[in-house]
Amino acid sequence: MVSQILEFLKELEHNNNREWFQNNKERYNVLREAHVDIVRQLINRIALFDGEVAGVDVKDCLFRIYRDIRFSPNKQPYKTHFGAYIAARGGRNSERSGYYLHLEPDNCLLSGGIWMPQPKLLRKLRQDIYTHIDEFVAILENPDFKALYPTLEGEVLRRIPFGFPIDFKYGKILRHKDFCVAANKPDSFFLQEDWIAQAASCYETLLPFTRFLNYSVDEYLGADFL
Repeated sequence: MVSQILEFLKELEHNNNREWFQNNKERYNVLREAHVDIVRQLINRIALFDGEVAGVDVKDCLFRIYRDIRFSPNKQPYKTHFGAYIAARGGRNSERSGYYLHLEPDNCLLSGGIWMPQPKLLRKLRQDIYTHIDEFVAILENPDFKALYPTLEGEVLRRIPFGFPIDFKYGKILRHKDFCVAANKPDSFFLQEDWIAQAASCYETLLPFTRFLNYSVDEYLGADFL
């Protein structure tokens, strides 16, 4: 079914207008339900090694295909990917580190971490990473982890944030505004019969990274960090 999802998205990329989408709405609805089933299977598999996601509502994890074009110069009404974020306490709306699935022709990926945290949470994450830098670097440099997730993703500040020593050895890590990693996968990965099991294995490699970040998130949420 992923092959049909990717084919639909390829066509949508070249026909990103309401008329085409409405003419293909029934087809989209079938594929969306297939995506729901895929995400449900992933939740069940992830829950085997990360019990915190057990019971997460599938529909809380799914992103809408409709773009918010109110303040965007790009007026195309539809996203050209299917996305889902699996995380405890709210799925796509959770502040916790979780597991992201992105299906887009020639741009598929498996990802995890925290994307665009609120400023106070970002400060908390940086402080905890600074305090426990050896543990954090060991996670990033673990050979199995690094083979899948070679580098931190996202926007990086030009200077080290205020409050940290400017000569800190791992200053680049603290300059990150997001703490995410991603494993890019060819479309062919998702056409294998056992791709869901393989994806779950990739997500399991994220577990130490996820737990490190979520320890900070949970302290922040529970202590009104200032």
